[in-house]
Amino acid sequence: MSGHVSGNELTTEPTRRRLTERQADTVRRLTDAAVAEVGETGYEGLTVRNVARRAGVAPATAYTYFASKNHLITEVFWRRLSALPQVDADGTLRERVVAVLREIALLVSDEPELAAACTTALLGTDPDVRELRVRIGVAIRDRLRAALREHDDPKILGALELAYTGALVHAGMGYTSYARMADRLAEMAELILPDPAD
Repeated sequence: MSGHVSGNELTTEPTRRRLTERQADTVRRLTDAAVAEVGETGYEGLTVRNVARRAGVAPATAYTYFASKNHLITEVFWRRLSALPQVDADGTLRERVVAVLREIALLVSDEPELAAACTTALLGTDPDVRELRVRIGVAIRDRLRAALREHDDPKILGALELAYTGALVHAGMGYTSYARMADRLAEMAELILPDPAD
């Protein structure tokens, strides 16, 4: 895969290859079916084979796009993240950063089974998941940097990234809900960011 990929290509391209329009439609059907399937079966009951059946795709075809259920679910998260609008330039530093953290936290919060599946899938070790995890990390970092603007300090950025990652794992372990995670991230951002009077 080439090193440069435009934003439009990222929303239609799974990790492994560039797609024709027909292939992109197959991938979209698979990711849509994965969301429906995980909502019914949870992460434990999810299989690429069942997702393929739901999408009307041969299992062998599904596996040419997605090596594992972790790869498939991580692709769902990546597509939702990459579809977010640009970071709003209005508001105070805290308002901008909290808005970014909140929108990322709420990507899957209305779908508890999908949210839990995303947390597990993102920790997967297969190469396709690792590649998507890098893309996701870069996209989140870029969104935070856009919100921080002149306060783009590596220590602040690192603390915000750790807060998000920790909140995701905390919710995944069942210590808090994914919906509550957005509020907790807002609280952490208040502690991490410089005082407005500074």
